Amino acid sequence: MPMFEPLKRDGLIEFEGGGDGQVLDLDTAVKDGVLGGVNGGGGVLDEKLDLNKMIKELDLPEIPSVFICPISLEPMQDPVTLCTGQTYERSNIHKWFNTGHLTCPTTMQEIWDDTVTPNKTLHHLIYTWFSQKYVLMKKRSEDVQGRAIEILGTLKKAKGQARVHALSELKRICVAHLMARKTVVEEGGVSVLSSLLGPFTSHAVGSEVVAILVSLDLDSDSKSGLMQPAKVSLIVDMLNDGSNETKINCARLIRGLVEEKGFRAELVSSHSLLVGLMRLVKDKRHRNGVSPALGLLKPISVHKQVRNLMVSIGAVPQLVDILPSLDPECLELALFVLDALCSDMEGRVAVKDSANTIAYTVRVLMRVSENCTNYALSILWSVCKLAPEECSPLAVEVGLAAKLLLVIQSGCDQALKQCSAELLKLCSLHYSDTMFISKCKLTRTIQ
Repeated sequence: MPMFEPLKRDGLIEFEGGGDGQVLDLDTAVKDGVLGGVNGGGGVLDEKLDLNKMIKELDLPEIPSVFICPISLEPMQDPVTLCTGQTYERSNIHKWFNTGHLTCPTTMQEIWDDTVTPNKTLHHLIYTWFSQKYVLMKKRSEDVQGRAIEILGTLKKAKGQARVHALSELKRICVAHLMARKTVVEEGGVSVLSSLLGPFTSHAVGSEVVAILVSLDLDSDSKSGLMQPAKVSLIVDMLNDGSNETKINCARLIRGLVEEKGFRAELVSSHSLLVGLMRLVKDKRHRNGVSPALGLLKPISVHKQVRNLMVSIGAVPQLVDILPSLDPECLELALFVLDALCSDMEGRVAVKDSANTIAYTVRVLMRVSENCTNYALSILWSVCKLAPEECSPLAVEVGLAAKLLLVIQSGCDQALKQCSAELLKLCSLHYSDTMFISKCKLTRTIQ
């Protein structure tokens, strides 16, 4: 059989390999066929463009199948064709042959000639398609970059509704384009945006500013500039009174600030902040606010003044009551916060006094994750140690003893097993041996 060559028929090019015998008219392919979606000529092609670099930077989700190597399922950069008419990336087919295979990977036909022929026409199509996409991407990036700089200039002097419109457009392009976000940071846009937050800022302006800031990669200096009490106070106000999207953005922005080294606990020791976060947690209509709210409650609950405030606003029973409705990620966050609250006497009492604490935490054991089990055990230990005669029998009645035996028998962390053994011992003090063994439901546990 002759070596493969593209078959030319009346201006058509037929690829017998890599495209199931697909017939391509080169002009049509470049304009709207294989190369469709680039409007014929997306820009002037630079022959110095590196194909490998273009493929990596574009990272396109959809690529014409004729460009894909059947072996690696990646775009071909150096396509070669076998005597069977199938086309592959040169390095991939050489690896195939070097491992002792004497067949065509696609058809499994035996190869009578392992010579490969460069498929220059397909290479040209691939290069042209990626080049046009790449040039368009670069042009759009430059347009976005220029527009972001222009808006930042406008924001320095715009007022009223014009400022809101400018912020809205900047938010739109920042959400859609990485280059816009980089440009805002590199051009000093964070300080411009930060300057718009203050005691007299309207929520219309503030909500747009926060939405932009939360999309940016803020450095330490930028975060320090946002930690001023007046700015944090405005963000907290919007967390309480803004739209659901604004509330979520405010929670995420504050969390980013909390994670900074120089953050001061008094900035989040706010009755208004905690009330706003608990509203997000309990909002049954907008469940997408639960994770951001709990995600902020977790790092701030390590501060004693915050824990005291949480107890005073009645956050403990509210957190306990939502446990059954949470997904695993949110459940772990909520249990962490409840465990942190147990580090203070006031918090332990509040957790103990919540009607569903024991039943809900026992249910979590060995059902979600090791972290959840760890936090739940710590909570149960705190309340049972605080009021053993009241809490231990109740915990055993809802199945704690059997769950503790499962933890001890499992392959989990040794410290977790030790905690389980101590809690089991504490619970057993209120029963005779025979009665406690029956409560452990050993037969069902072993099964």
